[in-house]
Amino acid sequence: MDGKAIMKFALFLGCTIPARLPQYESSSRSVLGKLGVELVNIKEFNCCGYPLRNINFKAAVLSSARNLALAERESLNILVLCKCGFGMLKHAAHFMKEIPALRKEINAILKKEGLTYEGDIEIKHLLSVLYHDVGVEVIKEKITKPYTKLKIAAHYGCHALRPKEILQFDDPVNPTLFDNLVGLTGAESIDWEARLDCCGAPLFGSNDDLSMDLTAKKLANAKQSGADYLCDACAYCHIQLDTVQGMLNKARGGNHLLPAILYPQLLGLSLGIDSVTLGLSMNKIDITSVEKYLSI
Repeated sequence: MDGKAIMKFALFLGCTIPARLPQYESSSRSVLGKLGVELVNIKEFNCCGYPLRNINFKAAVLSSARNLALAERESLNILVLCKCGFGMLKHAAHFMKEIPALRKEINAILKKEGLTYEGDIEIKHLLSVLYHDVGVEVIKEKITKPYTKLKIAAHYGCHALRPKEILQFDDPVNPTLFDNLVGLTGAESIDWEARLDCCGAPLFGSNDDLSMDLTAKKLANAKQSGADYLCDACAYCHIQLDTVQGMLNKARGGNHLLPAILYPQLLGLSLGIDSVTLGLSMNKIDITSVEKYLSI
């Protein structure tokens, strides 16, 4: 870590990132460390409950609430990388606040482990922490290798934007936070029509054709709008835009490839962090050529 930590968060990784996207974790840890953010690992963290949300509502809320209670026990706000996890934790906190009977029932179960959740902590996504907590001026000061002539299509994802009243991430109709963060690196965040459209990930595994149709539409629009790369900050979105994009190209032929880079990878290079630490080679579609846009 460079310098003294200016803030501390409990890092919630969820299930998908450790299993399928270790580069998201390593690049986020290195970037946050460079910017003076201390991350605390809570080993008892479990699944956020997202996979259960439409099967067993109480089980999903309980799963999230246990994580919230663990962080609250340590008096730590939670920093989340996955937007699905972020959305589920935010929803659970909302339900626990607004439904007293549910809060009482869930806390009665948590009490068996000596835990309780009172709603005294905040849940924040990585992008929000960078923008609001670290701050754009601090990030600007740390940039040592800004990009030149690099055009990025920023993909916001769905789970951080809607519903606004619960998630409180950005304007769901005209968000700017992610675009501004991309701009800090020296890259240009382009305007593109499909930027808020679903990536197709929720349908993959149940309707692969429709899932790939949605992905192909986004890729085509980003390319037509002049993007050199897609940029995302969500585990499921990245898997769709990286791994599934490769499958799409193989299955349907043609050149659908538009490399997807995780935001901490994009930011990390401009902060002078090496490509190995950022896990650039771990992306399914090669993104190492992004380094040619860096000012040396």
